[in-house]
Amino acid sequence: GSAGMASSPCGNSNFDSGLEIKTRSVEQTLIPLVSQITTLINHKDKPKKSERTLVAIHRVGQAVSVAVGRFVAVGEAIAAENQELKDEMGQACFEARRAGDAIAQLTDVGSASPSQSDGRVTVFSDRTGMVKAARLLLSSVTKVLVLADRIVIKQIITSRNKVLVTLDHLERVSTFQEFVQIFSQFGNEMVEFAHLTGDRQNDLKDEKKKARMAAARAVLEKCTMMLLTASKTCLRHPDCESARINKDAVFHRMRCALEQVIEIVTEARSCGENKILPASIYNGIKDFKSGVESLRDNLYSSSPQSMGGQLEALVERTEDFTDSAYTSHEQRQAILSLCQLARQDTQQLVHAWIEAQSVHAKEATEDMEVSILKTCQGVNDLRRELHKVAVSRASDLLKVHGEQLPLRALKAAGAEGNLEAVAEYSRTLTEQKEQLVETCRLLCHVSGTEPLEITCIHAEETFHVIGPQIISAAQTLALHPSSKIAKENLEVFCEAWESQLCDMALLLREINDVFEGRRGKHSANLKTAKAVKLDAEEQTSMAKLGLELRLLSSDVDTEVEKWEEQEHEIVRQSQSLASMAYNMYLFTRGEGLLKTTLDLFHQAEVSTSGSACYRSFSPPFVPFSSFFLKNKVANR
Repeated sequence: GSAGMASSPCGNSNFDSGLEIKTRSVEQTLIPLVSQITTLINHKDKPKKSERTLVAIHRVGQAVSVAVGRFVAVGEAIAAENQELKDEMGQACFEARRAGDAIAQLTDVGSASPSQSDGRVTVFSDRTGMVKAARLLLSSVTKVLVLADRIVIKQIITSRNKVLVTLDHLERVSTFQEFVQIFSQFGNEMVEFAHLTGDRQNDLKDEKKKARMAAARAVLEKCTMMLLTASKTCLRHPDCESARINKDAVFHRMRCALEQVIEIVTEARSCGENKILPASIYNGIKDFKSGVESLRDNLYSSSPQSMGGQLEALVERTEDFTDSAYTSHEQRQAILSLCQLARQDTQQLVHAWIEAQSVHAKEATEDMEVSILKTCQGVNDLRRELHKVAVSRASDLLKVHGEQLPLRALKAAGAEGNLEAVAEYSRTLTEQKEQLVETCRLLCHVSGTEPLEITCIHAEETFHVIGPQIISAAQTLALHPSSKIAKENLEVFCEAWESQLCDMALLLREINDVFEGRRGKHSANLKTAKAVKLDAEEQTSMAKLGLELRLLSSDVDTEVEKWEEQEHEIVRQSQSLASMAYNMYLFTRGEGLLKTTLDLFHQAEVSTSGSACYRSFSPPFVPFSSFFLKNKVANR
């Protein structure tokens, strides 16, 4: 938090304001200030001050003062535009300015040798004054930054509220024309929301929150496309029950993801927070090992009894592996025997420990040392086996699903209007879904970092939700086999499933990397060419163009319903237009398949299709300090 960081230079830990710094941009604004002030406070009290020291101190003092003046001007501009922050911001700016002036005075040491007799108070004669001014400056500057940050949060909440209102309208429309109109507005609002939340995601310091934000934003992005086709299918077939079920599920998922983003941004503690990370075996083993190893430092800090209990809790978590119907007999036996060995090692350690305590040993005995090493090795072996089981299961599943058999069969059965075949392949898909969901849970146990655990949970939830959505979309097509929109809708859900399988393959490689000590981010390696950053205005106009194209394709789709005879060609064009528009829109956010401006121009000439395996990248990062400077002051 800021307290620790900002107070250390002042040598006193009761740094006021109790503010914790959540974002990188606030931290990076504070760091140079902290180091300059540290220089001023920690100058050595040498009896002879060299000319250079005096000049340097004077220069640093002036620099701090000027920087504070500029900074405060921005804070005051924000206060003027945001009535609800006016008083707090005004007060913080006033204190910052006062502290900046005090530092300028205290560092005005001149070129004369500082003798106490000239009566001027400087940093040499008033060290505590300097410390006080420094502390006041840091606390007030931090306060200004955190208040400014509140504006960013407010913008995100306002943006979310706009999206929610339009989402409600969208859910209730009854004509194609009305739908196209409102979807256009919805698209623009989602672009704005994506920009704001993308900047926020990049600015967060907490990797766990970052991963949760990325997962929620990925849901919103993919749901936008589903929303379009699911709603159109419902409008085309208003009495179809499976079409309505399909659409309702998309809207529900979208609202949940919007809620999750806001929870992260406002730090609301929801019931979801507690269930977000189930206890993983990896963490259990890590905690258990550190408990065992801490015995080397202190034999009396915990009780021998508690260690046995800790191991049993750990063994209990392995039941997710051993109880699974998909775990082979050999794998189950291997896990059970490693658990038994870990129990024996732990019992031996406890025995040696009690022995050492009984003779009042000051440190771990030789017997204990041997047992400590053996116990740690035993749980490491268990972890390795569990990792092997989870990863090999996931790899096998990905190979099987690479063939996409049930999806292809469902599409064919739907297009033939064969309801019985749809029911049969739906059962196959449901079984695959359950296998994937369970495998994600096992991967979560061995993933090795919290962000990866969150990604596993996101994958689990995605398979869990999209499986039934594919089935309802296939049922709709089987009931209306000649409906082009029902066919397109099924296609969109199948693509989302395939896209999640691609993400799972990447996730698997990352988990392996962490296990082998290579902390690589594969998703980042997919960016081969360097993306050219567009400025904000270009981004907005590109995003609008992308959405207009997307909408144009919606109009074309509506026309298609009327002109059945020209159908084939128009459908092909509208679909390629749609995917082209989507890629262009993603490019404006530094995401998707297009990486450079050249790609963008190329995309404008060529129509693309089948972009199922794109991976969501974070959008270009705008630190909010520069963001609010640009937005607040430039507009004045």
